Parts: sequence; structure tokens; C-alpha cells
Amino acid sequence: MPPAQVIPLHAEPALFNPQTRICAECGVRKFALLGVVDLADLDRVHTHISSIKLSPGQSLYSAQAPGLAAFTLRSGIVRLERTSERGERRILRLAGASDLVGMEAMLGQTYAADAVACTDVEVCRLPRSLIEELARQQPELPLNLMKRWQSALDDADEWMTELCAGAARHRMLRLLLKLTEYAEGDRVWLPSRQEMSAMLDMTIETASRLVSQLKREGVLDTPDQRHAVIHNDALMAALRSDSLST
Repeated sequence: MPPAQVIPLHAEPALFNPQTRICAECGVRKFALLGVVDLADLDRVHTHISSIKLSPGQSLYSAQAPGLAAFTLRSGIVRLERTSERGERRILRLAGASDLVGMEAMLGQTYAADAVACTDVEVCRLPRSLIEELARQQPELPLNLMKRWQSALDDADEWMTELCAGAARHRMLRLLLKLTEYAEGDRVWLPSRQEMSAMLDMTIETASRLVSQLKREGVLDTPDQRHAVIHNDALMAALRSDSLST
């Protein structure tokens, strides 16, 4: 998503408040929802925005809980997942730095899925009342919110069509390609085999077998259980070969 255009309403203030300066200098701010908010309004509203840190496995919010706020990810990866009535877990999509999750709260709805930290995560909590107030003052904000809603829908659609359909090997290759979008340096977060099963609609045994096979083919290395180094040339070659054989 391209950086949000900042619409200045008045001259930029001197940033005496330390938290305002942190927000202004945040590395993802210009890509985030409030990137359209100028510094004067940021200085005025920052006290309503809280920072939350999560460790892997901690919940940001739960499905069916009252939607009181949306959340901008500053760093890390969050998974959105649901559990069926039969107790089967399905991971719907991932969200990374600058993504907005919990947007259904803006409609006064309950959260549609569980949001769980995959890695160490930092988020900013944006109360619904704050976004409603800012939207009345800055007309760019509702448009930015709509763009993010559409982006989330597109991502969920891609997840369904590319990662939940077709041969198991193709789904695994597409997942590895998707994970490169969240790379930190030369490493990416590697889901557990159970998480891969919930993402790709395959058994844990199949996920484990495919990872081992792709390691032998040189598509990825696993320096530890939760990280991988993905070799893009080998990955793209495997995807091309897979496409030709289907």
C-alpha cells in the first residue's frame, strides 16, 4: 500500500510531548491509518492511543468480543484465526507492520476472528471513538480506512484461492512466498507444522514432509524451529516447475 498523503490543517507544532515525538518518528506511521493525521492533531490525540506489546502466542483480541478499538501493527506478525464448532482451527490470514486489524470495531461489531501474536509484536490501540472524531475533522481518514478494508479483503481472497486450493506442494510453495513479505533481514518467521496445517488445510504429517522435501531441494534452510532462510531463486524455480506440471 503506498504511503498515506499527509493533509496539513495548520502549521506543525513544536513537539514537546515525548510520546508525540515517538509517534511522529515511528517507522510505519506514514504507511499506517493515521499517516494522514497532521502533527498538531497527533499531539492532541496521542493520549488516547496506547501501545501494547505481545509475546508469541498471546492474544490481541478474541472472536465475538466487543469491538472497541482497531490496532495498527508497528512490528511483528499477527495471525487471524477462527475455530469451527467441531473445534477445528483455521488461520485466515496474516498481518504485519503497518497493517490495521480489528476494523470491524469501526462498525460497532464484535471481532470476527481471534488475533494472536506469531512473533514478538508491538501494536498501537486506536479506540473507535478516536477514529470517529478524527474522521469528522480529516476527510482523508475514512477513505484511507476504506482502502485498508479493501486490502484486507483482497488478502483474505488471495489466501483462500492460493493457499487453500490446489495440490499440497503448490500450497506450501505459495505460503513460503507469502512469508517473504514479512522478512526481517534474510530470515522469515516459520509457522509450526500445526500452524501450517491450519493455514493450508492439510495434515501435520503432510506439512512436515513437504518442509523436509523443500529443504533437501534447497528452497529453504531452517536455522531454528521458528525461522527460515528462503532462497528466492530456488523458490521461484520450484513454483514455475510446479505450474508447468499441473
